[in-house]
Parts: sequence; structure tokens; C-alpha cells
Amino acid sequence: MNGALMDGNNNGVTHYTWHLSLRLDRPVEGCTLRPHSYMYSKKMDDSKDMNLTNSSSSKVMMRQTPPAHEFHYRWLRSPKQDSCAYRQCPRRKSFSPHDWSRFALKGGCCIQCISQRSSLNRAIFCNTTCFKLAWKTQHNTITMSDLSLDNISVHSGASGNGLLGNRYGQNNSTASVPFIDMDEEEWEEISNDYVYLPHEEDVGRKLKLEAMAVSLATGEVLMSRAVKTDIVLSKAPTPKKLSFVTVKNAGGGGGARFRVVTYNILAEIYATQQQYPHCDFWALNWEYRFHNILRELTDSGGDIICLQEVQADHYDNYLYLALNDLGYEGVFKSKTRDAMGMVGKVDGCAIFWKRAKFHLIESYSIEFNDLAQRQCQAIGLIPNSKEAVAYLSRLSRDNVAQLVVLETQFSSRSRNESIKQICIANTHLYSHKDFPDVKLWQTWQLLQELESFVMARASNLPLMICGDLNSTPDTAVYDLLGRRVVDHRHPDVNLTSNDDSIPSVLPDARSLTHSFALGSVYSTVMGSEPPFTNYTVNFKGVLDYMWYSVQFLRPLSTRPIPDETEITKYGEALPSTMNSSDHIMLIADMQLGGRAT
Repeated sequence: MNGALMDGNNNGVTHYTWHLSLRLDRPVEGCTLRPHSYMYSKKMDDSKDMNLTNSSSSKVMMRQTPPAHEFHYRWLRSPKQDSCAYRQCPRRKSFSPHDWSRFALKGGCCIQCISQRSSLNRAIFCNTTCFKLAWKTQHNTITMSDLSLDNISVHSGASGNGLLGNRYGQNNSTASVPFIDMDEEEWEEISNDYVYLPHEEDVGRKLKLEAMAVSLATGEVLMSRAVKTDIVLSKAPTPKKLSFVTVKNAGGGGGARFRVVTYNILAEIYATQQQYPHCDFWALNWEYRFHNILRELTDSGGDIICLQEVQADHYDNYLYLALNDLGYEGVFKSKTRDAMGMVGKVDGCAIFWKRAKFHLIESYSIEFNDLAQRQCQAIGLIPNSKEAVAYLSRLSRDNVAQLVVLETQFSSRSRNESIKQICIANTHLYSHKDFPDVKLWQTWQLLQELESFVMARASNLPLMICGDLNSTPDTAVYDLLGRRVVDHRHPDVNLTSNDDSIPSVLPDARSLTHSFALGSVYSTVMGSEPPFTNYTVNFKGVLDYMWYSVQFLRPLSTRPIPDETEITKYGEALPSTMNSSDHIMLIADMQLGGRAT
């Protein structure tokens, strides 16, 4: 479609063409496909497109708005085909995402020989190794010179983009094809809807999407385009089940029992190829990751679920809807920063609970930015002074916490029913490694808020603090929670003494205390913290915790985390095709009443 407009100085005409962009993510069984389609304008090359001599046509074109239009779609499915022409390939009968990831293919890529002289015409290979092996064993009478680069069609595959792979991880999982194919009769039309949900029948086949931009004014077809996908993969297999570790005398008295889960699910806004270059682009796609995460949450059997890095739009459109259908109710609190360019593109914390076991008594949220403002006034800093600005700049990191009081709705068959309520705190502390003082300050403030909140309601109200504290067991944060005191010599407390440019945001170390007697669930049950709860290329360590009030709660069992062998079976680090977050879910069975033995 061609068009023209006057340039900014009204000195001439700039000619342009309309183009239709159409893209799909890699199709996986059970993961909804949503077309990324839009029209855009592009200035025409005078010499090639229009052969114009008017010099004004080379001037910069103003941004154009396409004619009012709507998209019509047609989804088609290919016949079944071999996934790899090499007969001994282990992936010929498997379409598991694990087998088709870049990690499994060892950096290989799909290639298709279309040389009319080659007996490998239209054969597809899952990676270069299979291609070479097939060439040696099946077609050794043909030389490699028969397949010049002009005769090899390179298309995207599990590893990304092209024969050499995709260094920067850009998503090219669909290749543009003519609107009408030579093999059109082989494709089966399956839908005319905007979205398509691949199912079991699609696994091992390719999909094709045809899109038409239709004028709302005239009904005229303005543009049309079609794309083919790679082979549809099956849904990820269920991971290996891990047996719970149970403490001694877990069968003894006490009150109601329940299961608690805490999990940083990795928000989409952070799940980028720049951050996780080892992971395939399609495996970082939210639709794929959501199904893995939901499977984990469902399999956990949690009665109370604390989540961090929950993206606001994903809470509304995915997590709440799915978990509500499974019998959960929930609350969400987003971080205090503005949306990151689009509505809902900010993460926060969410707490869910099973409606059949608990009902909500009270919900309360904390914004650490507000606490910083309050503390700034409490210590007497003059508003807008240099000291106040530096203080608030150091502490205002947009982190939040949420508190709920839940009451049990089920009987424990025990005589001890005096405690039926529990307070759950869920938080995600600041992540930057160079700000240990901020993490300690946030922890201290959270504990102070909890003291006011809990003590105002009941002196025997059980408490659990769950979340991603972004602090390892050797930090002052861990000491404050577990020991109720921080050594004044700890480097996290004396950070400012080493750098005069860092304002002092912490009080005297003797003021860093609280009144709760807290224990770490995993340390209590397992004897120590796990070796890691966050496993990335650049960091492996414990950041996630479950803390509990030892007077009123009793840990019964925990699920151990997978060992490194199990994690690296599917990728160099997390996230991977199996585990869709860079964190590991923590699960514990707890009991109201009674001290842990």
C-alpha cells in the first residue's frame, strides 16, 4: 500500500509504503498464542521503489497514523512430520521443551536444505550435529559444495535465530512466508479467532497464521501477511517429586495444621535475555512460564501462598483468576514506583489462602518509602535539607510488605483450639548488593510495624514472615531476625564509616532489636539453611526465608530444595525450561500452638 504526505516545510512530497508486522511466540501445548501485529509506515527508496527525481522525497518523513482498521486472522496446522531427518536422533519422537531447548541442543540450530539437487531436500534437522551425521551416513555421494549458502534456507529454531544461533536472544520464532503457499492444500484450517491455544493434536506440527488488516471505512483489505511457527512443543513434563523432611514427634498434639509456600516467581519485566542469556527466548515468555509456575503452585498443595515479583497486570489477568478457580482468595500490593511505561508493568507482593481453610480477618500493607519519610521527621532532619534529601534518596527504594490476619475454618481434632488466628507477613526487600544498610533498615522497620500491628490485636497471635529478603545468612538482616540483636562491629552496620558519601540511615546498633522470638523454618527442620534458594549464573545462595514465632507455631516438615544436579539437568542456571523462576519455591507444614521440639 503506497501513500504520500507533505514534508515539514511544505516544500515537497515524501512517498511511503505501509507494512504489516506480524510475529508469534514459539508455540507450546497449553500456552495461549497471541499475535503481535501492527501496521507501520516506511519511507520509500527513491531509486528502487519510485524512481523519483524530486529531491524533496529524500527528506525525513513525519510519523504516520495508519488508516482505521481491524485485523482478521486465520490459523492453520501443518501435517505431522519428522522433527529430525536423522533417524537416530533422540528427539525424533520427543517434543518436550527440555529436549528442544538451546541447552539440550548444545547450541545447535534448525536448518532446512532446499537445494533441488540434494536428496536432503525439505529435510529438517534439529541441530547441526544431526545434519552432519545424516549427511555422512545417508548422502555421502553428495559434496557439501552442492549446498552453497544460496541453497540453504536458514530458519529459527529452539536456539533462536539462524545458522549461527542468536547472540542477543531476539525473538525470531516465526519466519515470514507468502500469503499463499505452494503446499496450501496440506494445511488444515483450525481457527479464525484472535488467539489460539495449542493442544495435544498440534504437538509435532507447525502452525501458520494469516493476518489481514481490513479498513473499517471501506472493508478493503489494506495489508496481508502470514507467518509459520516452529514445531509445536508439548507441555513441560512434571518435575521430579521431592519427599518432605519431617521433624521428630511431628504427630504430637497442638492445633490446626496448614501448609505455607513462599516463592519469588520472577516478574516478566525482569525476565529478559540480557539478564538470562542462557535461557531460550521462548522459555522466558510469560505464557510459557505462567503454566510452569501455576503447575508448581498447584502441586505444592499450599494453604497459604506468599508470592514476590508478581507483576500487577499478571495478578489481575492470570494468577488471581487461576488460583481463585482452584479455591483461593488473595490480596496484592504493588511497589510504589510508577508503572514502567505501560499500565500494570510494576511488580509487587501477593498473598493467597484457601477459602475452605481460612477466612480473612484483616489486611494491611506497608510502603517503606512512607516509613522513610516518617523516620526522617522523627530523627529531626530539616525537610528538603541536604541531609534529608540524601537520607530519603538512600532509603526510598519502593519496596513494600503486606500483612494479613487469617482465621482457621477447620477443626484440628485437638483439645488445643485456643489459637485460631495467624498473622502472615510477606515482603521483598531491596536487592542491590551495595545497599546492606537499606535492607537492614527495611527489616528493622518491618519488625517495628509488626510489633505495633500484632501486639495491638493479641499478645499470643502467631506470626510468620515470608519472602525474598535478598540477604544471605551471614548478613545483619539474618542476625536481627534470628538473634534480635546486631553486632555493632558488623560490616552492614558500619558501612558509612568506610565511605563518607553514604549517609548514615541506621540508628545505634543497640536500637536494632525487636520483641519477637523468631526461628527459621528450614533451619529448624533441616538443621541449617538450604545451600541456595536463588540459582543464577552470577549468584548462588540463600535469599528466601520462612520465619515463625517459636512460642505459638511449630514447624512439622519442609520440602528440601532440588540439588544442583537436578537443576542443571535443564540448563546452566535458573530460569530454565523446567523451572521458570530464578528462585526456588519453599514449602513447609506448620501447626498452630506448641513449641518446636
